[in-house]
Amino acid sequence: MHKKSLFFILIFCLLPIASLCQDNYFADWFARVDKTKNEQPHWITPLATTTPRLEEEFRYDQLWQTNAEGITIDNYDGGKGLELIPFEKVEVIFNLPPYVAHNNPEDKNGWGDAAFLVKYRLLSANEQHGNYILTAFLGWSVPTGTYKNGALHAVITPTIAYGKGLGDFDVQGTFGVALPTADTNIVGRNYLWNNTFQYRLFKKFWPEVELNSTFFQEGKNDGMKQNFATPGLVLGRYRLWKRVGFTVGGGYQIATTHFHTNNHNAILSIRFPF
Repeated sequence: MHKKSLFFILIFCLLPIASLCQDNYFADWFARVDKTKNEQPHWITPLATTTPRLEEEFRYDQLWQTNAEGITIDNYDGGKGLELIPFEKVEVIFNLPPYVAHNNPEDKNGWGDAAFLVKYRLLSANEQHGNYILTAFLGWSVPTGTYKNGALHAVITPTIAYGKGLGDFDVQGTFGVALPTADTNIVGRNYLWNNTFQYRLFKKFWPEVELNSTFFQEGKNDGMKQNFATPGLVLGRYRLWKRVGFTVGGGYQIATTHFHTNNHNAILSIRFPF
């Protein structure tokens, strides 16, 4: 038989199998999501720290940031977006470009960078079996920003994330390094360390304090470090309709180091988990 004919026969035979697998994949989507969530702690996602938990939701953040000159910048969306669990132990996040509005007429408003994040959960146990989690992240941003509202180059950010709960108290944290793909001596390399301390009250109230730290290497801020203390409150999860829930939170970032690129930043976070 001619090789080309054999190839088309093979494709013709495999198409129904591929279609069946695809149908099963999407039909089992929420069963897979529920299984993944039930194998990990059921804490709430912090305001600024990326949770080590795997979550499926749509998220919108609104940020009001005050720069070193005392001028407020409105950041619409805060670089958040759609979070999905396509496989067990895996989450992918598609972060939409934020829109940055400056209250200084000399600075042009425009779009920031699009970004993506993949999580792989290494270890986890729910509240009945240890209440802990360890997850690896790989994030990368695409320089889609306009009018200097984004980075010069793509940035890759490998991160390790961790969490431990004790009753109604939990700690969630991340440590990562932001690596520009070019011109490191100009852009700089940043080490990012975030820790969140949460306590659950009345089942739906999650007061928290976050410590958000950045250590700068190379670039214009070489050798500097900054830290923010971020008290906040997250409310949720409230059920809206079938699987769809609602979570809302707010907080206020206060610089605790002499050097800081901005200060007195307000955060509003709205999520629709499903």
